[in-house]
Amino acid sequence: MTGGPDLFALGVGGPDVDVLGVDVGGTKVALRAEATGRPAYERTFAWPAGGDPADDLAALDAEVVALRAAWGPVGAVGVAMPAITDPDGRVLTWPGRPSWTGLDLAGALRRLFPDSPTAYADDGDLAALAEARHAGHDDLVYLGVGTGVGGGIVLAGRPVPAGASAEVGHMVVDLHGERCDCGRTGCLQAVAAGPATLRRAARERGGEVTFDQLRDGLRDQRPWAVDAVHASCAALAAAVVSLGELLAVPVAVVGGGFADGLPGFVPLVADLARHAGRPGRPAPTVRAAALGGLSSLHGALWLARHLRERPTATARKEPVR
Repeated sequence: MTGGPDLFALGVGGPDVDVLGVDVGGTKVALRAEATGRPAYERTFAWPAGGDPADDLAALDAEVVALRAAWGPVGAVGVAMPAITDPDGRVLTWPGRPSWTGLDLAGALRRLFPDSPTAYADDGDLAALAEARHAGHDDLVYLGVGTGVGGGIVLAGRPVPAGASAEVGHMVVDLHGERCDCGRTGCLQAVAAGPATLRRAARERGGEVTFDQLRDGLRDQRPWAVDAVHASCAALAAAVVSLGELLAVPVAVVGGGFADGLPGFVPLVADLARHAGRPGRPAPTVRAAALGGLSSLHGALWLARHLRERPTATARKEPVR
């Protein structure tokens, strides 16, 4: 990964420029266009069933066409992306959409946005920066719980490690645990991600469980829902405590659409982490993401604003440093 501008300074131009943020997830994509003096354009859509990259990109293209028709052209585009790519912009791995492996992501974005400076960066890094900037914290860790578990680390106001994303979701929390969709056993994501929690609830209940059923079961204190969610929160708390021991950060932010949609989820992580602290080294204070399930999207918008101030070649990966 080559050097690039300091993305913690994103948003230097303020909201007075027309920008588009795109938050790419494993099951859905969120788009938001902003400019001063006009209502924001917001749209979320689910990926087509099947996971075929051509179908996915066609669906994204249709949404971009609709956005242009309703909004007009945009000055710059920032994309929050969970996939790992090589220096040329080709997808090396994305467990959430494994069929994207080998896809020329940079080329696809150039075709989608041929007239706008476009850059993409790791969704966890962008989410961590967005939350750090919003809260005014120079040191924090971020865990985003959705289709997977993303994450980012900000120390002294900058993401670490330099030149690479912090793969918090693939920290191993149980060597004898469930198999992760990355192929390894025992990753945090395999325990605490939304699909993993729903699968565990289904086993406890003896039948398929939807997100709405899990939320309702949790509200009604159904044992199958309470136990499934508790296991996810315990794994997240263990990750928070371990990151606190390693990095001595005072704050851990838990966000993502799955966590944001379950009342009591983040407070339970906070309670479990607090009780796992030790004398002289309390666990980081766990807080819900101030930006809810939209932390990565706000990070993508800041990335776009940075590009709008300093136009560059289209569709490159932007190092977050």
